[in-house]
Amino acid sequence: MDGSAILPLAHSGAACGWRQRTLKTAIDCVGVGLHSGRRVNLTIRPAGADHGIVFRRTDLGREIRAHFDNVIDTHMCTVLADPAMQSARVGTVEHLMAALSALAIDNALIEVDGPEIPILDGSAAPFVFLLDCAGSVELDAVRRVIEIRRTIRVTAGEAWAELRPLGPLARSTEPVLEMDLSIDFAASAIGRQSASLRLAPDSFRHDIAAARTFAHITEVEQLQSAGLARGGSLNNAVVVDGANILNPGGLRMENEFASHKLVDAVGDLALAGGTLHGRFVAHRPGHALNNRLLRALFADAAAWRVVANDPLIAAA
Repeated sequence: MDGSAILPLAHSGAACGWRQRTLKTAIDCVGVGLHSGRRVNLTIRPAGADHGIVFRRTDLGREIRAHFDNVIDTHMCTVLADPAMQSARVGTVEHLMAALSALAIDNALIEVDGPEIPILDGSAAPFVFLLDCAGSVELDAVRRVIEIRRTIRVTAGEAWAELRPLGPLARSTEPVLEMDLSIDFAASAIGRQSASLRLAPDSFRHDIAAARTFAHITEVEQLQSAGLARGGSLNNAVVVDGANILNPGGLRMENEFASHKLVDAVGDLALAGGTLHGRFVAHRPGHALNNRLLRALFADAAAWRVVANDPLIAAA
C-alpha cells in the first residue's frame, strides 16, 4: 500500500469528513464472550493521530493492529492476531469495528482482558451507545481515504462480493461507502432478504445498528457441542427453527437478518486501513468473503489509490 501515490485535493472549506477523529474520553463495559462464555472487560480509549485502531490484550501485554492482513480466522466471526504471537488474538471484532467505522472514529486503543470482544446484545447498537457517550473530537491530521478505481470481485460457490468505483473524489466531495447486499437461507424464517446503506453515522445508527447476529437452532446445538457459542443465548442472538423465530420478542426490523450481514460487512471492511470511497455489492457474503475481498483489492495496485485532502486544512 505504501507505494501508492497520495493525491492532494484543493481545500474546499467543507471537508470535515477528511479530518481524523478519536474519542473525547475513555469508556468501558463488561460483557460475555459469545464463544468462550467468559466475562470480558472492555475499555475504549482515545488515541493520537495516525495511531489507527489497535487492540491491546491486557492479560497478555500484546497489541494487535486492526488490519485485514492480521485476520487469521473467519469461522463464525472475524479474529485478529498478533503476527509475532498468533496465540494473542481477539475475536468477534466486527460489531465494534462497524460502530467505530460508521461513527468515523479513526484512532482508538481498545483494551480487552480476554480473547473476545463482548457480544453484548448481539448487535452494534451497544457499541454505538458507548461511543456516543464518550463523544468524539477532530484531530489536526488528514484521514486516509482509499478510492476504489476498478471493480474487484471474489466468489465462493454461489456467494460473491464486489467493490466498485463511485468515481473520483472532487474538491468538495466527502468519501462515502455505498453498500447493497442480499442473502438467501433455507430456513423460511430468513429466506431471501436484502439491505442497503449509504454509510454515515445517522444511517448506521438508525437503520441497521440494532440488527442482531443470528443462527439456526441446529447450528447452535452443533457449536455448543464443539465447545463454542457458550455465551450465546436468546438475549444476544436471533435463533430460528424452520419458519419460527424462537426469541419471545420477535425481530427488531423486517429485514434484520440482511441488516446484520450489512453490519458485519461494515465491520470487516473497516479493516482496510483507511476510509473506503466506493460501492460494496454482495450476495450471501460472510466474514471469509469480506476479508478475501480486501486482500484481492490491495493485491491489485491499479484497483485503488490513496487520496489525501490538503494538509493545510488542519490549520485553516
